[in-house]
Amino acid sequence: MQKPVQPLAATLLIIRFLKPITWIPVMWSFLCGAVASGGFSWNDLTGQKFILGMLLTGPLATGTCQMLNDYFDRDLDKINEPGRPIPGGDISLKNATILIAVWSALSIIAGWLIHPVIGLYVIIGIINAHLYSANPIKLKKRLWAGNIIVALSYLIIPWMAGEIAYSSSISLSSLTPSLVVAGLFTLSSTGTMTINDFKSLEGDSRSAIRTLPVAFGETNAALIAAVLINTGQLLAALYLFSREQGLYAAIVILLIIPQFILQFPLVRSPKTMDVRYNALAQNFLVAGMLVSALAIQAARP
Repeated sequence: MQKPVQPLAATLLIIRFLKPITWIPVMWSFLCGAVASGGFSWNDLTGQKFILGMLLTGPLATGTCQMLNDYFDRDLDKINEPGRPIPGGDISLKNATILIAVWSALSIIAGWLIHPVIGLYVIIGIINAHLYSANPIKLKKRLWAGNIIVALSYLIIPWMAGEIAYSSSISLSSLTPSLVVAGLFTLSSTGTMTINDFKSLEGDSRSAIRTLPVAFGETNAALIAAVLINTGQLLAALYLFSREQGLYAAIVILLIIPQFILQFPLVRSPKTMDVRYNALAQNFLVAGMLVSALAIQAARP
């Protein structure tokens, strides 16, 4: 039964339902795409377009996807995270459905206001969230597929949205450097998504959700995640070298080193080191993303 809540408590509950901690990587990807476009300057940080982009990639689109995930994973959350709003009885399924519908509409409108193509991207992202969480497809059950689709939604889609938002003209040739770099960092992001799966290992095992930790065991999954994380960044650095941007490439490689060091304790004890790894190592990965975006910007004519 849904618990009665006061207006302030209801607002805080909705914010918790939207999972603000998950907004940051998507907002960062949008920023990297904007920087890579060559049409963005740091003065634009206070511009209406950038603020709308942050609202879109943070509380609106990402918040919508998080609500969808909680809605469809409510039975799993009874095991993994019983304090979440739906399994905890704080939000009814009816109210959750209304919130998801309203947030989906607001997200599409905000995307369209920035650029019609971005409105289409938002629709794709919402579809991806359904594919990830909803039966009968539920890509989360299908080993690699779940992490890949989340990584696409967290990295390539917002990166390209940022690029399109600030590009003076859109063509395949102008978008190619961002597509390549964002794609390679998406490979790394697939690894970080695997690390997020350790916290729900018990519920996933009991519910036959075949994440990498369930399918291959904790140690092997951590090794696979580390290889993916490092490989994507190394390939991004090699791509920058191929574009004769050696300094940027060298910085990206240097940023991999602390991540590599932090992966040793992660592999030894994935379930106890996963949060610490993400809290520390992710900073170096996202710094590499921005360095790569600056490299693409520097090479613009």
